[in-house]
Amino acid sequence: MEKRELLYEGKAKKVYATDDPAFVIVSYKDDATALDGLKKGSILGKGAINNRMTNRLMQLLGEQGIPTHFVRELSDRETVVRKVRIVPLEVIVRNISAGHFASRYGVAEGMVFDEPTLEFSYKNDDLHDPLLNDSHALALKLATREEIDWIRACALRVNELLKAYFLERNIRLVDFKLEFGKTADGTLVLADEISPDTCRFWDATTGEKLDKDRFRRDMGGVEEAYSEMSKRVFGGE
Repeated sequence: MEKRELLYEGKAKKVYATDDPAFVIVSYKDDATALDGLKKGSILGKGAINNRMTNRLMQLLGEQGIPTHFVRELSDRETVVRKVRIVPLEVIVRNISAGHFASRYGVAEGMVFDEPTLEFSYKNDDLHDPLLNDSHALALKLATREEIDWIRACALRVNELLKAYFLERNIRLVDFKLEFGKTADGTLVLADEISPDTCRFWDATTGEKLDKDRFRRDMGGVEEAYSEMSKRVFGGE
């Protein structure tokens, strides 16, 4: 598959056209941002780790009946995916209080929920991705009722599968963000990435943070955390 012009460059990835309009190539960068882009930096090796981990997890979910945009991995940093139009709803699934949830509602980090919480936010950088509910999403015509219901059910199923997968590797899946897209024929699929950039991972024994929070909070050991997550997922591969 031939890589052609750059279509889009975001905070963590570049997207290139190919000679087939149904597919694009995603290239992962080491660039890192936080706090709505106010904090910028680089995490050595992040792009390769996020690319390979996302692909592994997308394949795992695909085997369990979750439709995804993944097609094939080209290299450590580049992957062919189906071209989609992203639904402007970010889906956040939380199993344990942390981050914005803890600060927004005045609770301590680490409170384990009786059941997962699911939040939607409007994917809009200019508005700083505000929270919204189903009624808001419908009013703004971001998705139909059927699409919202499907996305909710799919996200909760992804949570069940990933929680079990990571717990086997002594990792607690605290929370994570998902994005969904529509292919040319209107089929909804899981898109974007699943990585330490988009998930909170805590060591199940020590509680050590193994994700982008180490960058956001200037905790140090950022590259080591990403490397540790790679080891837990890929072992000696």
